[in-house]
Parts: sequence; C-alpha cells; structure tokens
Amino acid sequence: MQSPETEPSASDVIHSEAFLQSLMRRQLRLSIACAAAFLGMLLGLPLANYFAPEWMATRVFGGFTATWFLLGIGFFPAVWLISWIFIRRSIALERAEVEEVERRPDTRRR
Repeated sequence: MQSPETEPSASDVIHSEAFLQSLMRRQLRLSIACAAAFLGMLLGLPLANYFAPEWMATRVFGGFTATWFLLGIGFFPAVWLISWIFIRRSIALERAEVEEVERRPDTRRR
C-alpha cells in the first residue's frame, strides 16, 4: 500500500482504472470501425446483386460472374485485411498509451 505522500509509479498508473478505461474506449472505436467495414462488405454483395444485377452478372476472369468472383476470391482476403488492420492498430494503441504514461513527469521510473 502506498503512503499518501508517495507519487505513483509508472506501473501503478499503467494499471489504473483511468488508463484502462481510456485504452478500452479507443479499442472500442477501433472495433466498431472494423465491424462496420466487415458489415459493409458482407451486406454490400447482396445489395450490389439487388441494385446492379446486370453488372454483377458480368463474366470476369474465365467465365465467373462478378458475384462469384467477389464472393470466392475477394471476400476472404478482405476479411484478412480487416483483421490485420485491427490487430496492428490495437497493438499501436496499447503502445501509445504506455508511452504517454511513461512520458509524464510524475510517473517516471525510479
């Protein structure tokens, strides 16, 4: 337990409630953005088939229709890309939060 006159260490601040809430809020925004991208992609294909059936029935790359090409070839790499972006940004958010706490003069390691 800390005495009242002792300043908090960087470890105490990093594990504080305010730090975790800030990090969770930023990661929530990132999660919502990635989920919106995924849902847009997931709902985009049926909507494209409904609103542009002529274009989606166009034959591409050896006889596949655009619908099957996008579903079979485009969907999987797009999901991987969204996942990769989420992981990279999430790690970057955590690092930025830790660096911000460590830069504070009252939380430098002793």
